[in-house]
Amino acid sequence: MAKRCYYEVLGITRGASVDEIKRAYRQKAKELHPDRNRGNEQSEAQFKEVNEAYDCLKDDQRKAAYDRFGHAAFEGGQGFGQGFGGARGGNADFGSAFADVFEDLFGDMMGGRRGPGGGGRSRAQRGQDLRYNLRVTLEEAFGGLQKSITVPGSIACSECEGTGAEGATQPATCPTCAGMGKVRAQQGFFTVERSCPTCGGQGQIVKNPCTSCAGAGRVQKDRTLSVTIPAGVETGTRIRLAGEGEAGLRGGPAGDLYIFIEVQEHAIFLRDGKILACQVPVSMASAALGGEVEVPTIDGGRSRVKVPAGSQSGRQMRLRGKGMPPLRHGPGAHGEAGDMLIELIVETPVNLTPRQRELLREFDAVKADNSPQSDNFFRKVKNFWDGMTRA
Repeated sequence: MAKRCYYEVLGITRGASVDEIKRAYRQKAKELHPDRNRGNEQSEAQFKEVNEAYDCLKDDQRKAAYDRFGHAAFEGGQGFGQGFGGARGGNADFGSAFADVFEDLFGDMMGGRRGPGGGGRSRAQRGQDLRYNLRVTLEEAFGGLQKSITVPGSIACSECEGTGAEGATQPATCPTCAGMGKVRAQQGFFTVERSCPTCGGQGQIVKNPCTSCAGAGRVQKDRTLSVTIPAGVETGTRIRLAGEGEAGLRGGPAGDLYIFIEVQEHAIFLRDGKILACQVPVSMASAALGGEVEVPTIDGGRSRVKVPAGSQSGRQMRLRGKGMPPLRHGPGAHGEAGDMLIELIVETPVNLTPRQRELLREFDAVKADNSPQSDNFFRKVKNFWDGMTRA
């Protein structure tokens, strides 16, 4: 049975462009693929026919030979893979043909972008992101600040302008992979791909490497940056500086710098979000009689707090708006400052003088109903013991 015309098999005209041939093959291969037509021998035969047609027409030399001589161009009795001009014979390389279209469809997701004109992958690679851990005091977190930091990393080489080549010349296309950055090896029906050993997957090589950067297009150098720390930052706050990471490889864009904030513990204040807490000791006399106590605030000021008579340890009082400010990320951010909680700690005196001891004994000897917590506790104890006795 005579072979059908390859153009007829793909449903295109003889003047079809490379893109039109590929689109036609893609559509036919999708319709006739064995996975979608299980058990259909006719579809399987047509699928092989379509692959054979595309394997011929996708190659400029083989296409020219076919346009001139037809199927006779590949019939020389030279065996499989040895047709006209080194072209393959009647049995098409299905794996290679389908791999070309698969790469065209999914190459971007797999990191195999093609350059202009069907070339290989872009030589430029984005630089890595960097992380910098920055410790600030609670006072600095309260007010915000401008801070200078020194970041170790790499910058674009000034000698070669980031190209990696001497004199800022452009790298050449890799002769091994023709700019693809990968090479293929046929193993039966399957095509195995791996990174090109010559260019390391770059698709290009530098014939005359820059002496300053050894062809990398970047050099190691510490940089001093000014960072704006906004008021209200907490431990774990992340600040991104776009383009301040590692320089890209051979002219690629730089990565980003991420600054992670750690707020140091404070000697006086405890922080919970926007809330600040401060424990303030008061004497037994002040707690019993009432009075005032002076407390510090995070902004460096002072506030006088009234201690109600009869205050117990753990009693809390609130100073409105004396806590931490809200973290402001932009002009649209808003929110009120947090509060400051004052927790009273009633202090038991130590190292008493004889006179103080005498006064305390006189006070304790005068029985009065002025110890509500003690009275409540011992009432519960009495009820507990009475219950045990009845049981």
